[in-house]
Amino acid sequence: MVLFAKSKRLISAAKAKEIIAVLPPYVTPVGLFVDLDAEAIRKMAEALGLSVVQLHGAETPRTVAALKPLSVIKAVGVEAIGRWRRATPDNLIGLLLDSPVGGSGVVNDWKAIRERKRLLSGRHWIAAGGLTPENVGEVVRTLRPWGVDVSSGVESGPGTKSAELIAAFIRAVRAADAAG
Repeated sequence: MVLFAKSKRLISAAKAKEIIAVLPPYVTPVGLFVDLDAEAIRKMAEALGLSVVQLHGAETPRTVAALKPLSVIKAVGVEAIGRWRRATPDNLIGLLLDSPVGGSGVVNDWKAIRERKRLLSGRHWIAAGGLTPENVGEVVRTLRPWGVDVSSGVESGPGTKSAELIAAFIRAVRAADAAG
């Protein structure tokens, strides 16, 4: 759930509460934040009942550690893989490898990620950046990420998700995963 005021996908705290209230068991809600201080993130997470946050700004390992006991997914660009590989806050549960313009539909540099993949050894990482039902299968087959993240790639219009595109995306991921 995007909780970044400048995003076209921003949802209100009230809407986030509505979504969280109807989630089925074993679905973990995640709040997305950009460049807020740890205390502001912690207060919003507590108000919403979040245990996991995703950070998409210039946050540092110190910020991540300050968010304990929250679990953190940190969005980084391919150039930051090495730096964040050495980051060891125990509440950092994964890196989200996004394109330089996250949330824009700009395709990530999969070749550069493939070349640096060894730096991700021992880390959970999520592929993001321009993923669509048409290209996600190739990313899953060739890079074997821990997860995939999509937003604009399953939209029928700005900020409007398409059930058909979401279903096609999930089918493509499952087929690629099954293919090994």
